[in-house]
Amino acid sequence: MSIKKNILIISGDGIGPEVTHWGKAVLSEIAKQFNHQFDFEDALMGHVAIEATGNPLTDETLTKAQNADAILFGAVGHAKYDNDPSLKVRPEQGLLKIRKELGLFANLRPILLFDELLEASSIKPEILKGTDILFFRELTGDVYFGKKYRSEDKNTASDLMIYHRYEVERIAHKAFKAAQLRSKKVCSVDKANVLESSRLWRETVQEIAKQYPDVTLEHLFIDNAAMQLIKNPKQFDVVLTANLFGDILTDEASQIAGSMGMLASASVGEGIGFYEPIHGSAHDIAGKNIANPLASILSAALLLEISFGLKKEPLLIIETIKEVLKQGYRTADIADANTEKSNILGTQQMGEKVIETLIKLTNQNTK
Repeated sequence: MSIKKNILIISGDGIGPEVTHWGKAVLSEIAKQFNHQFDFEDALMGHVAIEATGNPLTDETLTKAQNADAILFGAVGHAKYDNDPSLKVRPEQGLLKIRKELGLFANLRPILLFDELLEASSIKPEILKGTDILFFRELTGDVYFGKKYRSEDKNTASDLMIYHRYEVERIAHKAFKAAQLRSKKVCSVDKANVLESSRLWRETVQEIAKQYPDVTLEHLFIDNAAMQLIKNPKQFDVVLTANLFGDILTDEASQIAGSMGMLASASVGEGIGFYEPIHGSAHDIAGKNIANPLASILSAALLLEISFGLKKEPLLIIETIKEVLKQGYRTADIADANTEKSNILGTQQMGEKVIETLIKLTNQNTK
């Protein structure tokens, strides 16, 4: 059955436009191959929006986002803000605000490990093989949104780590429901031995767990979880954690997949979905045609699955990427000692290879 949907493209900063171009291109090809109609609109956010309007998230962009069926996003950030913490208007403020305004409280980050990339990670292949983790990171609470303070003499600073019970409840439900469709295991990560907000987190998760008797619940402190993630990643299935801890753990987990350039994410609530690669704007490589577009393409697959409820289309995208990797093609970040130099592709060449392979696999499947 064909569908008609409106997709907002927010390319953002740095390598965002380069990689998002290919996420959009794959969505366009999927629409063509499966007789869907995807109407695309563009909007500014982040550093480019500050440069153009003085605001990292304009009312125009927010309105477009609220009227879209789904959003494909690139990245925000710029070195000038990293080098000058005193700047009051910052690109990341746009991302935090759009998450809040759209009610995007759950960030889903699948750690999808392609066997072809076992050698691309710094972790031993025998430790990695078979790893399949789905992270649920809470997005609207924690230190990112708590009250911030800086003393007049600039020598003292604080960030309030705050959680409300309802915030923990709603993401816990999503994690347990996902676990019921997987291996029926949830690992909740906190720091309940030290932090009061984590004690509320653990208490609430334990209460929610009673409603899912078929799911096994385990608790780990964040420091132990970070160690276990590298020591034995296969022990994890669904990982549920707070905003700050989830931000750190999922970046760590990118090394399981070989590169941040391989990991997609979905930010969801009860309405519009927001899809993005987990990597940042990477201004040091922007415009050099070396960024990996596969995370953006995988984010497009998540968009099709989660927001549009499609099944065949996202699976085809994943199979396409598997086939491209099986043929030996890599971008520089996932190349290893066995990769032939001629098979190391730039952003554009990898995007073109994915489109070419997707069309080929579609034609094979319809014969």
